[in-house]
Amino acid sequence: MPGNSGRRGAVRKSGSKKGATVGSGGQRRRALEGRGPTPKAEDRVYHPAHQAKVAAERREAAKPKQRIPGWVKALPADTEFIVGRNAVNEAVASGIPVHSVYVASGVASDERISQVLRAATDQGTPMFEVTRSELDAVADGQSHQGLAIAVPPHAYEDVHDVVERAAEGVQLPLLVALDGITDPHNLGAVLRNAGAFGVDGVIIPQRRAAGVGATVWKVSAGAVARVPVSRVTNLVRILEELKGEGFFVVGLDGDGSIEIGDLQFADRPLVVVTGAEGKGLSRLVRATCDVIAAIPISSAVESLNAAVATGIALYEVARLRKAQS
Repeated sequence: MPGNSGRRGAVRKSGSKKGATVGSGGQRRRALEGRGPTPKAEDRVYHPAHQAKVAAERREAAKPKQRIPGWVKALPADTEFIVGRNAVNEAVASGIPVHSVYVASGVASDERISQVLRAATDQGTPMFEVTRSELDAVADGQSHQGLAIAVPPHAYEDVHDVVERAAEGVQLPLLVALDGITDPHNLGAVLRNAGAFGVDGVIIPQRRAAGVGATVWKVSAGAVARVPVSRVTNLVRILEELKGEGFFVVGLDGDGSIEIGDLQFADRPLVVVTGAEGKGLSRLVRATCDVIAAIPISSAVESLNAAVATGIALYEVARLRKAQS
């Protein structure tokens, strides 16, 4: 009877805003919630990008795995390898500490290899004959030309020591700072340019940037041995300190307010700052620069490679300084 029935009547379901279970709104609420963000194309099994990804993974898995030679394990954990005849010869000639020298069996010798072996003999450095495949394993894709040396990690120099030596030189101090250059090929090419134009030192950040390794040694054609490299934890702070010491900081960017060839401050100590290709200068580094200079290029090209841009800027600085002297 009404009022005496044990039926509780309509009750609200837990977690539901609506108590009613009748009607599509209540029954299909979960179906209307959606499936979340759309997966990347390479993660969708029916998409061509996924098929390309799978094919690439299969090719990579099919490649023969290079076993790390046993003699590598006997070296200190932080050991680095410099490979290639020119790079090794320049490194040894610079007086860099060398753990050991490795020559591939059956390799045709030349004067560069002979010089390295003579230096190793004079210094009592261990020399070993190894297979080409063993050198392939430590060369990390670089052309070793049958010659490699094991060295300790690169000895970076304190930026203030570099500045002090530069101030004692006969020419105006000139530094290069790299903002977020992650490609070691670019770093090596910048160092080569720096060596060609008498740069006193190159400054690189400690994080999110390429460091000096085998690739940099090879690409720089030995310039690493002649151009000091400083690795800093805070590039902006170092630039501010250099400004306090009388340096004028010039950032390179396509939308600069002046052209690099019209720079009015080439007769002052300079720091030329180059940003990463594509990203350019970071916001804080850009704000720290005294001026942003552009390199005029054709509209058919969006931007220049970081190393190329640095080389052009260094040439213009050298030209301006010569004209103003």
